[in-house]
Amino acid sequence: MDLVCLDLEGVLIPEIWIAFAEKTGIESLKATTRDIPDYDELMSQRLGILKENNLKLNDIQAVIATLEPLPGAKAFLDSLRQSYQLVILSDTFYEFAQPFMKQLDWPTLFCHKLIVDAQDNVTDYKLRQPDPKRASVKAFHTLHYRIFAAGDSYNDTTMLSEADSGFLFRAPDNVIGEFPQFPVTNEYDELRAFFDRAAAEPISP
Repeated sequence: MDLVCLDLEGVLIPEIWIAFAEKTGIESLKATTRDIPDYDELMSQRLGILKENNLKLNDIQAVIATLEPLPGAKAFLDSLRQSYQLVILSDTFYEFAQPFMKQLDWPTLFCHKLIVDAQDNVTDYKLRQPDPKRASVKAFHTLHYRIFAAGDSYNDTTMLSEADSGFLFRAPDNVIGEFPQFPVTNEYDELRAFFDRAAAEPISP
């Protein structure tokens, strides 16, 4: 059985923190996992900026409510689900992702949770587990799935390495340059073709 694992932000939906940065005018909030490989460092920076500017969860969710999945993303998922099992592996948070999941017809999503106080301040975050994307692919392998994966950022590369076939999708030049072993595409149709070619290869005994 073949299973496709996809990143979320930058692959299927806009980068939420970039959209929030554009709304607030805070340039430093534009940093993502495309720029900073260490996720704890990145989130510590984000939480500090929210605290300094008295920005709350509701402020972020108000921006999210104005966003839609990337053009073609829903059709791409609908097509994939006809041929493959599908799981979204993301380092976003359930508190951010739900409106997008509704628009994408509720694909299975593994991500993280925010810790929010009574005043709606985001005080911390809880990772599902260390290196969660790689760990998920490892777990799926124990269930005898063959895994094809795609993502765009540093935090996707362990998932791509662990998968039977991994691909970069709309990745920045710095990520492409550091991980030349992964085929690259910017188009959903070509990414689907990558998956289909991988699926057509004989299964190793």
